[in-house]
Amino acid sequence: MNIHEHQAKALLAEYGVNVAKGIAAFSVDEAVKAAETLGGPVYVVKAQIHAGGRGKAGGVKVVKSIDDVRREAETMLGMTLVTHQTGPAGKEVQRLYIEDGCDIGTELYLSMLVDRATSQVTIIASTEGGMDIEEVAASTPEKILTLSIDPATGMMPHHIRRIANDLGLSGDTAKKAGPFLKGIYRAFCEKDAAMIEINPLVVTGDGDLIALDAKIGFDDNALFRHADIMELRDLTEEDPAEIKASEYDLNYIKLDGDIGCMVNGAGLAMATMDIIKLEGGEPANFLDVGGGATKEKVTEAFKIILSDDNVKGILVNIFGGIMRCDIIADGVVSAARDLGLTKPLVVRLEGTNVEEGKAIMAGSGLAIIPADDLADAAKKIVAAVKGA
Repeated sequence: MNIHEHQAKALLAEYGVNVAKGIAAFSVDEAVKAAETLGGPVYVVKAQIHAGGRGKAGGVKVVKSIDDVRREAETMLGMTLVTHQTGPAGKEVQRLYIEDGCDIGTELYLSMLVDRATSQVTIIASTEGGMDIEEVAASTPEKILTLSIDPATGMMPHHIRRIANDLGLSGDTAKKAGPFLKGIYRAFCEKDAAMIEINPLVVTGDGDLIALDAKIGFDDNALFRHADIMELRDLTEEDPAEIKASEYDLNYIKLDGDIGCMVNGAGLAMATMDIIKLEGGEPANFLDVGGGATKEKVTEAFKIILSDDNVKGILVNIFGGIMRCDIIADGVVSAARDLGLTKPLVVRLEGTNVEEGKAIMAGSGLAIIPADDLADAAKKIVAAVKGA
């Protein structure tokens, strides 16, 4: 789960991380009031969406008067902001963040994330702040420091010295790096974050360190421990189909292809998408119904898949361990009938009660295409979609 910049900064400030003063605004009048409260003389009007690249897209403006704040707020609120992270559809701006201007001396990059290769929180730092870090990694990888933190020790003084040195910090600024980094690390661990990104991390003209931007994403599986974080969720920033899927405990992510996938198990779902691409097709989604799917769950899964107008066919791939194939078959047949499914449907079942499941589908009278194995299923659905 992601949160907005103003929420991320408020959270980091609770952990002693230095951020510029700012106030969230949901209307033009609130934006003006926020600017009057801050006092100026320089204000930054920032569009709040869950995506990077806002500045390049016109979503961040530096102004020097209350009238300018009003004008920019009128322009931004309600606009559709298109960045490299939103996709061509963009995202509608429904809130702003009015922030004090900052005396920027140097722009740096800092992030923390979970490195699955080491099972440790890893710090990524670079002197090339304010830029696309992906571009820096590709063109000048030597400018990126990657440093893993052993969870048994936590952040140690030598970690801080290494990061400060690589970022070119010295004197009082280097001393301030300790509390700054420790605050971010503590927030990361205590709030079960998946990623915290500060870009840019600014060294001001006076040598202060300020998180000028902040993005935080949280581990969904740990949110049950953090009711305060759940309250920050902005459903308008999420895909409606993904919200619906979460209501039925379905793991769904929309993709750009035309073959809908319904699978039990994340690993099997990934393998299913891979083999569809191997056969020349494109998956339209990742959808894991989990190990305890009911007929209702399967029906909802079909509805979610078919809510995507790009879907031209569906592949159901079930390996029944805890899951019973006959229950899945019942759900597939019921959903296909209830929804009047006319698009190609390929089903591969294997495991517990597989023969009963196949018999249910064979006797349904529906045009369900059975498959012997995963490779056979992928070949059949790709052929059916291309034929259609």
